[in-house]
Amino acid sequence: MSDLNFLSATAMAEQIWLRQLSPVELVDAHLARIERVNPKLNAFIHVSEESARAEAVAGERTVSAGDSVGPLHGVPISIKSSLEVTGMPFEAGSKLRAGVRGKEDAVLVSRLRKAGAIVLGVTNTPELLMAWESDNLLYGRTNNPWDLSRTAGGSSGGEAAAIASGCSAGGVGSDGGGSIREPAHFCGICGLKPTPGRIPTTGHYPVSAGPFALLGVVGPMARNVGDLKLLFEVVQGPDDGDAQSAPVSLRWPDFKTVKNIRVGYFEDDDRTPVTPETRAAIRTATEGLRRTGFTVEPFRPQGLESARKLWWQFFGVAGGMMLGSMLAGHEPDTSPILLQFLERVKQEPAHTGESLLNAWIQRDLLRTEILKEMREFPILLCPVAAIPAFKHGERSWQVEGKTVEYLDAWSYCEWFNLLGNPAAVVPVGKSPEGLPIGVQIVGRPWEEEMVLSIAEVVEKEAGGWRIPQTT
Repeated sequence: MSDLNFLSATAMAEQIWLRQLSPVELVDAHLARIERVNPKLNAFIHVSEESARAEAVAGERTVSAGDSVGPLHGVPISIKSSLEVTGMPFEAGSKLRAGVRGKEDAVLVSRLRKAGAIVLGVTNTPELLMAWESDNLLYGRTNNPWDLSRTAGGSSGGEAAAIASGCSAGGVGSDGGGSIREPAHFCGICGLKPTPGRIPTTGHYPVSAGPFALLGVVGPMARNVGDLKLLFEVVQGPDDGDAQSAPVSLRWPDFKTVKNIRVGYFEDDDRTPVTPETRAAIRTATEGLRRTGFTVEPFRPQGLESARKLWWQFFGVAGGMMLGSMLAGHEPDTSPILLQFLERVKQEPAHTGESLLNAWIQRDLLRTEILKEMREFPILLCPVAAIPAFKHGERSWQVEGKTVEYLDAWSYCEWFNLLGNPAAVVPVGKSPEGLPIGVQIVGRPWEEEMVLSIAEVVEKEAGGWRIPQTT
């Protein structure tokens, strides 16, 4: 194992700029790591060795010539395969899209390349991103670098596994119900779900439009918060292709401003229990913030259960209607996990125009009330999920004497997709089996900078990424 693989992306870029590290050496180290580790993990579904090496050679020439370079110059990254990358598979894990290749770069991929990043390849997802584990009929399942018998999560599970295992310095996932945050939590890395529109979804499949634009976002994933901040700076900004896009400028707060923010926290939602180690991780994070001078008090917004139910009306019922018609007649080519999801959706009546309109109105009214509550506590600390990474095929778990079902375990993420809050995940604790446990830091819409600033304090005081034991 090369130490180069586990440098931060920020350190990689700095050493390249100082000519202490060659882009070619760095890319070669990552390609060698992928060759060794990916057969066990199945994180990457496609690696572009030739183009990555060619870009590294060109990047080295640029540095040698003394030309100006971007903030990610020479840094090897990965991209979730639901985002379009020129010439690479763009299938979103579905046999119905088998062979589809990117015709152009998604907007955020273009921004990453402009900053100097080198795209190594694209990573695995569940079919059409509709699961919290990454498995499909095209490429099979992705394994967790902490325990190969467990999932890396979904739908950005390939990204999380690649980054955690040192196969990629960082990358981009997408999130409509926890799909960045849950894999980050499972694999022990950091991830950011931004406010819809803060980072353009242009070039993502499925398209983020209509009611789904309220939920679905794209965001950075990395091993530490400093790298999340760097990636966020590069990819954020408006684009006409994103229905929620808004011209919000970067505004990093100073530490005095950050410390004046009141932080609320809760260990559970009084409906879905969490493991004792998850509770302990929340307490560790809150204690770390208090040591640094923050005011941290118990606080749980009202209406979270209503948010969970409304989220399902969009993601589940409306999403199932769209996918059901798309997949009709293609059941033999549809992943079992997606078929299970569609069966669950069939248990409820399909939307009428009136029911969808009502759900949309109720969402906006609920969002207004919760944001009013968050004026007192603009930052929330809470669990990412009820459990750490689960074993392949599991669908329920016993937690504190209660059965937690598959769809309920991630409700801690789903609220904030419905409400549009930015939320970051930082690894803080570990389970008795040694699996990582993350904490979720949630802010008010368009305040990603505050979320990341406080996440950085939590990371410094209470947690941080560790090298997975199995890779």
